Amino acid sequence: MPACPACAEPIPAGADTCPHCGIDVHHYSSGGPSGGKKMSGMMLVLMVAGGAFLVLAVCGGILAALLLPAVQSAREAARRTQCMNNLKQIGLALHMYHDRYNTFPPAYVADASGKPVHSWRVLVLPFLEQQSLYNEYDFSEPWDGPNNSRLLTRMPRVFACPSDPNAATSTTTDYAGVLGEHCVFRGAQSVTIGSITDGASNTLLIGEVAGAKIPWMKPDDIDIAMHPALGDPDGFSGNHPGGVIFLLCDGSVRFISQGVNPQTLKALFTRDGNEVPGTY
Repeated sequence: MPACPACAEPIPAGADTCPHCGIDVHHYSSGGPSGGKKMSGMMLVLMVAGGAFLVLAVCGGILAALLLPAVQSAREAARRTQCMNNLKQIGLALHMYHDRYNTFPPAYVADASGKPVHSWRVLVLPFLEQQSLYNEYDFSEPWDGPNNSRLLTRMPRVFACPSDPNAATSTTTDYAGVLGEHCVFRGAQSVTIGSITDGASNTLLIGEVAGAKIPWMKPDDIDIAMHPALGDPDGFSGNHPGGVIFLLCDGSVRFISQGVNPQTLKALFTRDGNEVPGTY
């Protein structure tokens, strides 16, 4: 039984049309044996090309799925590094303030009645290359007065952690001071480096506050008596998995695990407790 010159399927002798693919048998036959071969070769090329595309698509999808965690991890590492650099810049500004005034800034400046009205974050603006913003701030009215309120949207980006989804437009700081009677930030009273008897490398100064939502100019920090543990949404909590990034009084920056020993954390919070912090 003869075969179709196009699809190679068997056809009845003398048939004009292939019952399988429907082509004109005589038309293809008139081109000689090469006509069918050319058609079959083209179909083979198309099938190979289609198969190769399918393999590439499948392999590409698998490769993308395998690479995604690595890409996400690299991005988080970059954001964490930038967050640490922010704290280093803040630490440098605090030390420059100390060089100028022989003391760290107080946590806040109070009015005649003792009410906090200005934050340390405003006091260090000249040392963060924000002299013009500092000059526009009016110390004769509180931080949320009519003049000062309009400056809220001009928060220096050094106060925003890059892992904060609203970092580009946020008006709330991602960093706050460690506040307490035996801390470096103790209220309206200033503290010198010399009074940090536990050692500057053993005393925490500033930490991440991912959930506290403190307006950056507001004289508000984290009172360790009220928020002694890490991970507290209203206290020290990190934008990075597993812990919180802190600035120490010597200008160094450390990532402290959320599972740190509470006694170790307490020792690090205070400047003059004579405790031995231990490993962290």
